[in-house]
Order: sequence, then C-alpha cells, then structure tokens
Amino acid sequence: MPHSHHSHSGQFCKHASGSLEEVVLEAIRQQFQLYGLTEHVPRYRLVDLYPEEAGETTDSLAKQFEKFLVEAHRLKTHYASQITILVGLETEYITGQDLDGLDSLLQKFGDRVEYVVGSVHHVDGIPIDFDQITYERALHNFGDGETNAQEVFLSTYFDAQYQLLQRFKPEIVGHFDLCRLYTPDLRFLEYPSVWEKITRNVEYAIGYGALFETNAAAFRKGWETAYPGKDILILNCGGRFALSDDSHGPRFVGLNYHRLLDYLHAQGVTDIWLLQPSKTPNAAGRSIRPVKFEGEWLGHEFWHGRSTQA
Repeated sequence: MPHSHHSHSGQFCKHASGSLEEVVLEAIRQQFQLYGLTEHVPRYRLVDLYPEEAGETTDSLAKQFEKFLVEAHRLKTHYASQITILVGLETEYITGQDLDGLDSLLQKFGDRVEYVVGSVHHVDGIPIDFDQITYERALHNFGDGETNAQEVFLSTYFDAQYQLLQRFKPEIVGHFDLCRLYTPDLRFLEYPSVWEKITRNVEYAIGYGALFETNAAAFRKGWETAYPGKDILILNCGGRFALSDDSHGPRFVGLNYHRLLDYLHAQGVTDIWLLQPSKTPNAAGRSIRPVKFEGEWLGHEFWHGRSTQA
C-alpha cells in the first residue's frame, strides 16, 4: 500500500506531460509501494492518430512503444530498492487490426510486458474520450434522434470490451464504464440489453481472475465517483478491485486518491487487490497474479493528510 496499476507520461504519450522517470520519482516521493507503467500500444492507421500527433507515423509509434519498454525496465531496475515497478501496456481497440497488432506485439516482447490493462477508447472507430464533440459524433453515428441510438452505442462498446477480454484476458480491466464519460448520470439499468452485456463482461472477467481498476481519473473529469460508477461497483460485488490513478504526468500521480478512498469506503469495499510477479503463468500465460492486500488498507498511513490534495 499504496498502489497504482495504470499510468502515462509525456515522454511516450502526447496528451500527457513529463518524463517517465519524473512520474516514477513522484510516485517514490509519495511513498507508493507499487506503481504500474502502462503506456498505450501503437495504433496501426494514420487516420487513428490524434491532432497532437501530427507528423508521427505508424512506424514511429511502434518505435516509441519499444523505447518505452526499454526505459520502463531501466527504471524498474534502477529504483528497485525504493519502489516496485510493474511494466505493462494499455490496449486499444479501434478495428480488428488493433487486436491482431496486439497479438503480434505480445508475442514479440514476451515477458517484457508483464501485464495488460484492457481498455476500450473508441466506438465504431471514433474516439469517445477525446472531447465531448467527438463523443457525440460517435453517439450520433448510430442514429440522430433515434430513441435506441444510445442503447446501440453502449452495446457496441461493451461488445468490443467483451472481445478484448476474451482474446487477451487482461489482468486489469481499465475504466470499465468510460462509455459514459460525458454522461456520468446515465444509468445502465435503463437499457436492459446493455445491462445483460455488462453482466456478461463482469462475470467473464471474474471467471478468469481479472482485477477491476477503481480509477481516480474520473474525478478530474468532473465525476462524483471513480470509474466504475456505483451501479457497476455494486454489480461487481463478486469481483476484486485494484487502485489506479491513470496519471498523465507527475502532477497527476496519486491525484484524488483521497476521494477514491472515500468512494470505496462509502460503497462498502473492504478488500483491495494488487498484481504481483508469479512463477506460475496465469490464464493469459503471463507470469503475474493478483494478491489481496493484507492489512487494514483504509487506515494505512498513506492516506493521512491526503484530503489536502487538489
């Protein structure tokens, strides 16, 4: 205690800030005991690059990811006496090409990728977490003014998530309900067919041993809760939760963790889990496993004074 399983840096992610080493040093300063480095995997079509990536190519993104792995493992070794660093990645699923590319990447780098954060950031090829205008374009792609457009949009998101879970069995399920980023008051129970898909995904992830991240980044996006929201958290009563700050630079490390603590405590979460290297391969064939934090995590000294954090 404390832990984070999901992070980014400006060195390897254009919409983040700071170097990877600065992120690690800030985690050490805050006395994190475990910190996961999980840059985005490369994308494979120029059309999928973001505006801030002008001038990049798919080849340069692939080389950038390889450089990330080199630097992450250097930091893991260099700071081993001060912090446990895990080196992973965060997925993309825009088209089937991304899944095939991830397959190849995992085969190429083997155990240099210690774990996977399974996330979906696009629906029908359109990014849903870039800005609200683009999010609404993705929604309207399923019909303008149609009563079922929202339901089809959500169903498409959770079907993509399910495919990702089935194919790669990610150890961490990333921001489970990102699909309502700009509609945080949306209630999935109002869409019965969507709720069935959510239940299917949760049960499948629980079945192979995934951890569901409680992601503090939702607070800085204007939410009153972390990801996932209360309805999913209640559904997840059979699941296991890990902590993530989803930091995008050193100033975001541990940001809003005091609110994360309050949220989990209020919802009755009593156990926190984390990833740990293992000699026995897991369901995905990677040498890492979930373990329950032993001790009183709610009263851990890490939380003392964090209510003063912005």
